[in-house]
Formats: sequence, structure tokens, C-alpha cells
Amino acid sequence: MEIMKTSIRAILDNIESAESFLDEKAIDEFEDVIINAKNVFVTGAGRSGLAAKAFAMRLMHLGLSAYVVGETISPAINKGDCIIAISGSGETNTIVSAANIAKNRGSKVLAVTSYPDSTLGQLADGYLFVKGRTKQEVDDENYMKRQIHGNYTSLTPLGTAFELTTLVFLDAIVSELMEKMEQTESDLKARHTVLE
Repeated sequence: MEIMKTSIRAILDNIESAESFLDEKAIDEFEDVIINAKNVFVTGAGRSGLAAKAFAMRLMHLGLSAYVVGETISPAINKGDCIIAISGSGETNTIVSAANIAKNRGSKVLAVTSYPDSTLGQLADGYLFVKGRTKQEVDDENYMKRQIHGNYTSLTPLGTAFELTTLVFLDAIVSELMEKMEQTESDLKARHTVLE
């Protein structure tokens, strides 16, 4: 039980510390691209893909035309559209490839990443910086030394810190989009699926 509590604290600490890196101007621009896009596509690999799907659902609830890359009903991406590409490293091949294709077709590219200087970050027209574990934390094999110093990053394995912080940040973006688009929770609820 103690490991679970410590893990929860480590995840919450990452979310709280990540908040200090938020850039108001970058977030405004990120939101404006979404609002002005004809279609919004989202993509991410693995658990980042799950965060992307959750965000796409909320975009649909907002009344925006939203698609998940790779789903059978996703249309072609074109000029006037945008893609939101989620990758902690900014180097995930499939995500960078999708962003490249979108860019070549005249679409705006928004990145959600821990590394704005990555390949994905360099392609992006805008980005949301989400702090995850650093490369040093991921690669450091000196487990005992980290534990003695109270660094419990091993309790948030692989991309957990990035993925959960991304999920929280994107839900917070939805709150801001609701205000900008003058949408209420009732408006969103009216668009929620009834086929369940």
C-alpha cells in the first residue's frame, strides 16, 4: 500500500510541477488553431494515443469536427485542418510521419511533447509543453542512489508521468475552449453519445 501511495504522490507532484512550465501565449495560439480548424485530427502511440482519443471525444462534445488518426472513418487531412500529435520524446516514428504528411498537405501541426526541440517540435506550428521524466531519469540505472535521495521516478514507469499530465492538461484545454466557444456543460452533454 505504501508503494501505491508514494506512486500517486509522485504522479501528482509531476502534474503540479509541470503546471509551472505552462506558457499562456503558446496555449492561446494552440487553442486558436483548434477553434479555427475545419477538421481536427489527433494522434499518439500507445498510452499517449489513449489520451489523444479522450481529447478527440471532448472536441466532438464541443461541436468540433474531430478525428482519430488510424480510425476507419478518418477522412483525408487538408489545408485548413490541424493535427494534434502527442509524443513525449517527439521522436516516435509513426507520430512524426503523420505530422510530416499533415504539414506537406498544408495542415497546421500542433505538438504535445516534453521535448520542443525534437523532430516533432521542429515540425509544429505550435506546441503544448508537458513535463515528463527527463532522459536522465529514464536512463539512470542507479536505483538505490535515486531512492536514498527521495527520487521515486521508478514508481512512474516509462511514460506514465507524461501521459497522465497530458490527459490532465488537455482536459484543462477543454475548459478554456468551452469558455472561448461559449459552450456550457449542457451543450457538451447534448452531444454525448446516447448509443451505450
